[in-house]
Amino acid sequence: MSGQGGDRLAHTSSRGVLVTMGGFGGKTLIQVASTVVLARMLTPADFGLVAMITAIVGVADLVRDFGLTGAIIQAKQLSERMWMSVMWLSVALGIGLTAIIAVSAPLIAMLYGEERLIPLTLAIAPILLINGLSMPMQARVQRDLKFGTLANIDVVSMLCGVVLGIGAAAMGWGVWSLIVMSGAGQLYRLIALWVASRPKFGRPYISREVVPLVTTGGSIFGVQLLNYAAKNADNVIIGQQMGPAALGQYSRAYALYLLPMQQLNGTLGRVALPVLSKLQDDGDRYRRYIRGALMIIGYLTIPVYAVAAAVSSPLIAILLGPGWEQAATLFSLLAIAGIAQSIGSVLGWLYITLGRAHRQLVYYLVTRPMVIGGYFLGIWWAGVEGLALVYGLLTLVLLVPGFYYATVGTFVRVGDIIRPIVRPVILAPLCFGAAFAVERLTDGLPTIVQLVLGAAAGVVPLFLCLAIPAYRRDLAAIIGFVKQVRKPAAARTTDEPRAEAKAEAEFEAAVDTSVETAGEATTMTDSRKADS
Repeated sequence: MSGQGGDRLAHTSSRGVLVTMGGFGGKTLIQVASTVVLARMLTPADFGLVAMITAIVGVADLVRDFGLTGAIIQAKQLSERMWMSVMWLSVALGIGLTAIIAVSAPLIAMLYGEERLIPLTLAIAPILLINGLSMPMQARVQRDLKFGTLANIDVVSMLCGVVLGIGAAAMGWGVWSLIVMSGAGQLYRLIALWVASRPKFGRPYISREVVPLVTTGGSIFGVQLLNYAAKNADNVIIGQQMGPAALGQYSRAYALYLLPMQQLNGTLGRVALPVLSKLQDDGDRYRRYIRGALMIIGYLTIPVYAVAAAVSSPLIAILLGPGWEQAATLFSLLAIAGIAQSIGSVLGWLYITLGRAHRQLVYYLVTRPMVIGGYFLGIWWAGVEGLALVYGLLTLVLLVPGFYYATVGTFVRVGDIIRPIVRPVILAPLCFGAAFAVERLTDGLPTIVQLVLGAAAGVVPLFLCLAIPAYRRDLAAIIGFVKQVRKPAAARTTDEPRAEAKAEAEFEAAVDTSVETAGEATTMTDSRKADS
């Protein structure tokens, strides 16, 4: 891809990243606010009860999607007839799985030994139908690169759910306020997506044209199911063996540890999948996009997790209040997995956009059972804390074979993955050490003072590193990416494509220069690697 078409895609993708990041940022702020408020209005057991259900209902939601979202985005062309077939297929799956979960409510309660789960499960089940209606509409909006629309829907739907959920909690609804929060947000999302995409369902009919999508989606679904099992079996194990209170502590720590990753990786992932799919036949630009994205992920997530882990005690005390001390320890341990998964999220991009979903399924068939086995080992060894630690270390170890298997035989090289993240990884222990030392030295001071001084100390290494030319080149590369957003894609003069192409070239050159010199740093300093 070259010329004005390539320039327009570069502009769209870079603007899409920032617009989507704004949406995810709004969601993050709302989610943090809701966590702060609800943690003081509800008990850990309330959160644990909902986590018990969602760990199982989430499997049904994956079956409902069946990997079709990824298959739709990856497909090069889709006819209107195929769109209608996908919508009816998704609706049928939503109806069927809503009924299955509703009927299974007593079995879910029996698994945990909690009769309170029966009515809660019956209330959550219809969300599967709502999601079945929403999926093809969201995929179409995303495929059309309407990132601003999706960002607005994300923010308003979460705000709607949080406001109603907090209102329900204030009226004394207890655990039911969490059900209200989830259901209201998803219902608004459905309405907003309907308005944005204006779907045409036609008569109920599923065409044979969807078979290629279902085939590709089946492999994606297999990967998602294995990945979901690996990321949610911990909830089932903790809930079944240690009860809702312990699971509530773990689930809140887990939700907070996900925030940095959701903010950046969710943003980049939503934009990267359709953009990289359009670059499948342009290997050089595809590799440059991967390198640039990894550099941004590295600098904006790895140091954040390092600092957050160091100041977890005052951070959790401020966010959740008293009674959540165990969540602070768990948050620090889960930060290891956060670093791993931030980088490892790119694995999914590679497999889907390079048409290697079947290969990813094979890889996950081997590795995801290992992760689940690690949960049992960890909880047997040291309870919930042991589970969190083993999970983080195992995801780190699996990163190396994961990226090798994803890139072998393609035009993407291992160096495209490793070099952009070397310097951010080197910064991680420095940021952690500085923040941890100051947080300990200020023990006894007000909690907010501990948090502010510790976090400030953790940021100092980031500024000091700018004295090194290689880090300044990385900063220039990131700034070059941001420059692509300045001009709107429409209403260009004859010279504007050239100017934007020049800005893009400067960004790509900066990334290339940065990653070429990154290998030199590995000979001087040891670095940790992370996994999905």
